[in-house]
Formats: sequence, C-alpha cells, structure tokens
Amino acid sequence: MNKKFTIGTFSGIGIYAHWTLLVMLAGIFGWFLWTSFSLTTALAVVVIVSALFGCVILHELGHALTARHFNISTLDITMYPIGGVARLEGIPREPRQELLIAIAGPAVNLAIAVVLFVVILATGGTLMPAPFVETDPNVLGLLMWMNLALVGFNMLPAFPMDGGRVLRAGLASKISYKNATRIAAYVGQGMAVLFAFAALPIFGGFNPILLFIAIFVFTAARQEAAYVLQEQEQA
Repeated sequence: MNKKFTIGTFSGIGIYAHWTLLVMLAGIFGWFLWTSFSLTTALAVVVIVSALFGCVILHELGHALTARHFNISTLDITMYPIGGVARLEGIPREPRQELLIAIAGPAVNLAIAVVLFVVILATGGTLMPAPFVETDPNVLGLLMWMNLALVGFNMLPAFPMDGGRVLRAGLASKISYKNATRIAAYVGQGMAVLFAFAALPIFGGFNPILLFIAIFVFTAARQEAAYVLQEQEQA
C-alpha cells in the first residue's frame, strides 16, 4: 500500500506524508499516554516529533531547491518514519553539482541548529535538553540537538545517503563515475551492515528504525550501483 497524504506545496513541489508516518505518530502518542498517564505529555511528544519532521522537510527542500538551481526538477517530497525522500528527476554526473546538492540538506539542519542556539542564548534558556517525559521539556534545546544529530547522521558515508553522495562526488572528481559509484556503494553497504548490527538487542535494545534504515541503505546502494553500471554499459 502506497497511500500518501498531502501536507502542502512549496515552490511547486508537492510534500506528502506516507501512511506509515501517521501510524508511527499515533503509536508514539499511545505509548506515552500509556506510560505517563498524561495527555499533556503525550501531546507534547507528538508535537516535538512533528517539529523534527518539519525540520526534515526543510532538509529535503534544501536538496530540491539546490537541484533546481542546476535545472533538475523535484517530482515530490515524501515523509516516512525513517525520514524524508526528495524524488529528483535525476542526479547530475558533474561532481561539483552532486556535492552541492548533497550537502544542501545537512546545511539547512545546521542553519536551524545555529538559529535555535542563538534564540536559546538570547532568551536565557538552557542548552541541555530535558527528557520527553519531563513536565516542562526544553523544546528548543531538543530541536537544536536533534538537528545537529541529523547533520552528523546524514553525513555518514552510507551511500545513497547524503554523506555517501559526497563520497561519490569526491571520488568522481578523481576516477570514473562508474568506479566512484561502485566504491561508494560498497562503503554504503558496509555501513548498512554496521547499522543492522547496532540495531540488535545485544547493543542495548532492539532499534527497528535503525534496522529499517540499514535495509533501505543496503538495498538502495545496490540498486543505484546496478543502474549506473547498466547505463555505462549501454552508453
């Protein structure tokens, strides 16, 4: 089932939420309502998580608008429980362009974190985020650290994530695009295996979202590498 719900449109780009994201938000609400016996706490957590996904939307718009600068259109942006996906009509083969498109998303999250940092200091707030279950969570602090975490995670060399595309762009400036893709895909699949191991209970508890990310990265890296290699052979 591929049911999507419209969030809105920005600069002609449709933004959607996959049904699994709405199920996840409902599950989070139910879990915190059950464990905290507080409707206020459950609602606050959903609002914070929704705000984080709002930051992810801005991240994807960073990719989309930078791609548009290079005359590459974005079909749409869809939000999933594991993050957002901007469907570009194509990925440029010019390393500099791919590099700029790849880093545009994390750059947006870094800018958000900097703005939140300034606001927190200007208002006399604390940079230490209080846990979700606190009656008075430090929302700005939470969002600041979450955006910094998004920057760090997305810049891991796990092709086809942003860091993996940065890796391919760097390699492609020195070697052929085909070989750069092959190496980036191998590195990405290696990172996916590490994600899968980290998701296991032996490392402190089962993490299904990290496991889904591992499966996505491993599969997507293999598919994109196969596509590029096939395209090169037909050229």
